[in-house]
Amino acid sequence: MSLARGLAFSTRRRLLKAAAAAAAAALAFGLAGNAHAAPLGELKLDYAYYSPESLVIKRNGWLEQEFAADHTQVKWILSLGSNRALEYLNSGAIDIGSTAGLAAVLGKANGNPIRAVYIFSRPEWTALVVRKDSPYKTLADLKGKKIAATKGTDPFLFTLRALHTAGLSRDDVEIVNLQHPDGRVALANGQVDAWAGLDPHMAAAQIDDGARLLYRNVDFNTWGFLNAREDFIREHPEALARVLKVYEKARVWIAAHPDDTAKIVAEESKVSLPVAKLQLSRNDFSQPQPGPRQIAALKAAAPILVDEQLVKSGTNLNQIIDTLIDPHIAGAALATAATNNTGSTQ
Repeated sequence: MSLARGLAFSTRRRLLKAAAAAAAAALAFGLAGNAHAAPLGELKLDYAYYSPESLVIKRNGWLEQEFAADHTQVKWILSLGSNRALEYLNSGAIDIGSTAGLAAVLGKANGNPIRAVYIFSRPEWTALVVRKDSPYKTLADLKGKKIAATKGTDPFLFTLRALHTAGLSRDDVEIVNLQHPDGRVALANGQVDAWAGLDPHMAAAQIDDGARLLYRNVDFNTWGFLNAREDFIREHPEALARVLKVYEKARVWIAAHPDDTAKIVAEESKVSLPVAKLQLSRNDFSQPQPGPRQIAALKAAAPILVDEQLVKSGTNLNQIIDTLIDPHIAGAALATAATNNTGSTQ
């Protein structure tokens, strides 16, 4: 879906409807009752090249402005992939982090104390990539070959699901565990035969290296989740609502300023402007509130985690997903965000 089409749904009327629908949830979650909670001393969150909102917010200093009166220090940490974001969340290095949906399920299934509180985009951010001169034409051609992928991330899980469609498993290939930018370099240098790419690195490989997408499947790209630690949700619900208000501000701003957004993404990610525009064209920013659609998609994708023995035997993944995505938490925070953003530029 194009950026323009994806953002067309981002209207003031939709925000107001979302606010009305979530008003009861806001009371249930207790945001109003925590309005007088002690100011937060430090807010720790990540920014990621695959999360355009985070780059826009960081560049414009909007969180620093939001919390300036409380003297809250905002600490930004770069996440190069879902695996890093999940590690930071699990250790408490950050309170809020950006991951792919299925990676968040894997993290929570393995004990990471998180909940999904926002959807920063519905992307097609990963595919299986080969060099422009590669002889490989189909997934079946990758049998016995080396594929670079970052374990615990959406591209890694995408690769496993893709292989299954061709009757292959992880044992039929050699997966080389490399962080996303290193995977691109390994592919270009001929050290691997294919790479599970991630934007903007994937878009850069296409435009700058002439790389070819061997296998695409938008349905195997899970949603971009903003996750918060459960203790942070419990102890600082009002601060969380304010963070999501700023994320909503960024989402609305992206709709009105696509060229400026591309420039920020290019400069922050250190890629060319055409690369940034290609990345953004593969993102749909129209659905910020997690809910039934994400739950259904993740439950359809979750069996790969069992098939590949990535979770403990007997893990109830449906229950994990139900507890990961709590529409009431997201709805409560977004009610505040929608109300405050009604005057924002569309």
